[in-house]
Amino acid sequence: MSQPEAVKLISAFGSPFGHRAEAALYVKGVPYELILEDLGSKSGLLLKHNPVHKFVPVLLHGDRAVAESIVIIEYIDDAFEGPPLLPADPYGRADARFWAQFIDQKFSRPFWLSFWMEDGPRKEAFVKEAKENLALLEGQIKGRRFFGGDAIGLVDIAAGGVARWVGVFQEVAGVRVMSGEEFPDLCQWAERYVSHESVNKCLPSRDELVVLYSSWKAMYMQVAKAKFCS
Repeated sequence: MSQPEAVKLISAFGSPFGHRAEAALYVKGVPYELILEDLGSKSGLLLKHNPVHKFVPVLLHGDRAVAESIVIIEYIDDAFEGPPLLPADPYGRADARFWAQFIDQKFSRPFWLSFWMEDGPRKEAFVKEAKENLALLEGQIKGRRFFGGDAIGLVDIAAGGVARWVGVFQEVAGVRVMSGEEFPDLCQWAERYVSHESVNKCLPSRDELVVLYSSWKAMYMQVAKAKFCS
């Protein structure tokens, strides 16, 4: 019997996108080697295997490299045995992909800017948009344990940043975007997600993330000002 091909994950500590790939591997039960990058000085390994975007995560499976976190989740689901991360029926798969794309393409930018923008009308507009998007996710999770039903799936992992990182950002930035009063179902889902036996194994502690993002706060605020508000 041939030996299984080695699985390695290039990631960075505290990256919500890297967490997505790790969570998918844990849920599927795939052993892997974790290679942590210093994003201030990107390695030749990272640049070789993701020369287009030059970001983590990158999954290495034998001699194949897969980049971009959502693409990696789908690859893991297709390439390995274990609990499914997408539904079996075509409509269910399309719906899961839609909401995963919603999180990356529509949700992420106003959500990020609502924390790191300087105070003013623009920040208020991003906070409003972030809450409107959270309300849409609240509607999707209402009455369910997880977005895919009774088990963690693609959309849950895609939204993992909401589950663990939002509380960290709120503490570091001093901005309240998500609360149990406004989004009770989403907050209950977040507790279930971070407590899940597979997810919990690859989640950084909240305290570690607070220290990390506190050290990056000034940089994030400067990036937000320069990139989006000039």
